[in-house]
Parts: sequence; structure tokens; C-alpha cells
Amino acid sequence: MNYQETIQYLFTSAPLFQNVGGDAYKEGLYNTYQLDEHFGHPHRRFKTIHVAGTNGKGSCSHTLAAILQSTGLKVGLFTSPHLVDFRERIRVNDEMVSEQYVIDFVEQHRSFFEPLHPSFFELTTAMAFKHFAEQEVDVAVIEVGLGGRLDCTNIISPEVCVITNISFDHVMFLGDTLAKIAGEKAGIIKKGVPVVIGETVPETRPVFVQKAAEMDAPIHLAEEENEVVEFQFNKNGHITYQTKTYGEIEGELGGYCQTKNTNTILCAVNQLRKKGFCIADEDVKEGFVHVCELTGLMGRWQTLRREPTVVCDTGHNLGGFQWITRQLHQVKAPLHIVFGMVNDKDISGVLSLMPQDATYYFCQASVKRALPHTEIKQKAATFGLSGESYPTVHEAYEAALAHARKEDFVYVGGSSFVVADLLTDYPEYTTPKP
Repeated sequence: MNYQETIQYLFTSAPLFQNVGGDAYKEGLYNTYQLDEHFGHPHRRFKTIHVAGTNGKGSCSHTLAAILQSTGLKVGLFTSPHLVDFRERIRVNDEMVSEQYVIDFVEQHRSFFEPLHPSFFELTTAMAFKHFAEQEVDVAVIEVGLGGRLDCTNIISPEVCVITNISFDHVMFLGDTLAKIAGEKAGIIKKGVPVVIGETVPETRPVFVQKAAEMDAPIHLAEEENEVVEFQFNKNGHITYQTKTYGEIEGELGGYCQTKNTNTILCAVNQLRKKGFCIADEDVKEGFVHVCELTGLMGRWQTLRREPTVVCDTGHNLGGFQWITRQLHQVKAPLHIVFGMVNDKDISGVLSLMPQDATYYFCQASVKRALPHTEIKQKAATFGLSGESYPTVHEAYEAALAHARKEDFVYVGGSSFVVADLLTDYPEYTTPKP
């Protein structure tokens, strides 16, 4: 098989959550332990940092990796989902795993894993750990796929655990209350391992405190340590932070949510320093201002072009849109919004937050879970949102560009898969721009 055939094999032979949703979810770690045993426990050959949470874990994971790379360490980074190329999920110092490695992994080991019927994510995690071990990384930043307690990344023994925040998402698997969801996320807390909690609410805080006490794990609440003293948004789309420990930091990621993420990241860096990582203040500053270049991060309030300004964001649930819509409401230019969602999100909750003084271009991403564009348009109308619907992201985006003037603002989002379709159709956008 060539690379494209191999990827198609992985997508069709192993259930892929982003395509089929719940059918891809496999509860329990049996397959993970079997794969880990088969590959010789590769995760034991490098240090790890484990990052969980409902929102912000991707930004936090990439920024921590960027900071660690800036120290001169060889850093693995495992994240999900990918936007354009499967290989985005597995990186070493921003170099994606090679196409040949993916081909060889499947060809050499399919006779073992096919009888297990593993999920796509179980296979991908095993591939990542094996690759990081063979590349002899010093440390790997590992982002949780779903939840925490039963996530197949949870076999690692990390130096530090990070849980960004908790909001309602994947309730069919993680629970229908914030406390239940927090309990699943808290499952990554390990005995004696420091845990950084980015944000809490009254329902989640006692869950984290109790679990940390049970595991004798030092708990650090970023919102209490308050590393970020103040911040301001810059004309170049960046954010300048004044911090207690690291002085002035310029953050490349300009989304409003990054102010909370930055506080979480700096609290985690404090703990890494205590664990013996030699991280200078300049390493932190370098990681923040060049995170996209250092890690290949895309889709976080990413400016794709000017005249008109086009921004995309992978925020996809109610918690994420509470930040995104605040930012959209601050845009002074006429708004054009290319918008689509998938069927397991709180679309009514999100639509209730969206600005009414915008022209909408409702669309349908190219995954089975995507809500029909006509249905989104109908739901949106009940919230006073008007516009036309289009069967593809490409058609909706082209319509937005056709109607937008040079001084207007075009936002593309609602789902990671809407952003993925856009970046796939317009490869010139895949190099992040300032």
C-alpha cells in the first residue's frame, strides 16, 4: 500500500471518531495494554506531560511543546484531531511522522492488531509512542483524546498532569453533569504527580481536590496562582502579557480564550522547573511568540488573509463559543460568518450566542457527523440569524468572499471539520500567518 491507501485503510478498518462518532468509542484499556505489550512498552522510554480538559488542551499542548523545544530538548507532540494530514497528530520538534513510517507500521503489525479490532485512536496512540521511543525524544507532550480515566493515553506516568477546564462535551460518554465529566478528566491524576488545574467552577473544584488528595498528588490551581497579571490585545493579532515570574510575554495566539490558557501553561512551566527541567525565561517567551512555527499549530483564531480579513477557529462546543462569540462581538467591521457544526454538539446553545448583525453562510463539513446545512439554517433562523445555506464549506466560503468588501471580516468555524475542509481546499492557508 502507498501512503494514501494506508490512511484509507486506517480510516475504514479502525473506527474514526471524527467520522462516525460514538461507534468509534471503545471503553476500557484492554486493547491499549495489548498494543503496549506488543511494542515493548515504548512510553516508558521518554518523559511525558499529560494534558486533558474540555477546551484549550490543544493550544496548551502545542505551547508547552514549543517552550520545551526552545530549551534545546527533543520533543514529541501527540495531538488530535488532525486538520489536513493525519501526520499532524504525531510530531517530533515539528517534524511530522513520515509517510513511510505510517506505511511500515501498518504493514508490519496489522497481523497482530487486526484481531484486536482496535479503534483508530488506539492504533494512533500506539504508533505515536513507538515513534517517540525510536526517535529517542527527551520528553513528549501527550494530549488526551477523550475524557481521561479510560483514554488510551492514560497508561503513561507523566512528570506533570494538566487539566485545562471542564464544560459540557461528549456527555454520552463522560457524564451529564460537570462533576461527572470532571471525574473522568481527573482520571489522569497519578500518585505523587503534580497536577495543574486551569479553571474550576463550584461543581468541579471539589472533584479535583478530592482526587488529588486520594492520589497524594500536589494540586496547583492556576486561577489562584495568577501568573498573568494583565494583558492587552495588539494590532498584529498577538497578545502581550505581563506576568509575575516571566516578565513581559508576547503570545502569538490571539483568541480571547488564550488569556486563560496562558495562565495554565505558565503554572505548568513552574511545575516543570521544579521537576528539574531547565527552562529559562527566554525559552518561555520564544515558545509563546513562535508556537505556530515551532509546532505547526493551525486553526486557533488563525488569520488566513487580509482584505477582507479571514479568521478561522476550531472551537466547536458551547464552552469554546462563549469565548469566540465575545471576540466576534468586538469586531467593528461588517461580519460574514461561514458556519457548520456536527450532530453531537449543543447547536442551540451555540446559536444563542452568535451575533445577529452578521451575514451567515451555513455549510456542511465533509464528515458523516456533520449537521445538514439546511437544518442549521432552519435552527439559526429561530435565533434571528439569517443567511443562505451551502452543501460544502468551499461553496459557503467562496460565497462569503464574493459578498465581503475589503474592509469586512470573515469568520470560518463552528467545527474543527469546517476548518479542516477549508484548509484542505486552500493549501496556501496551511502556513500560519502573523
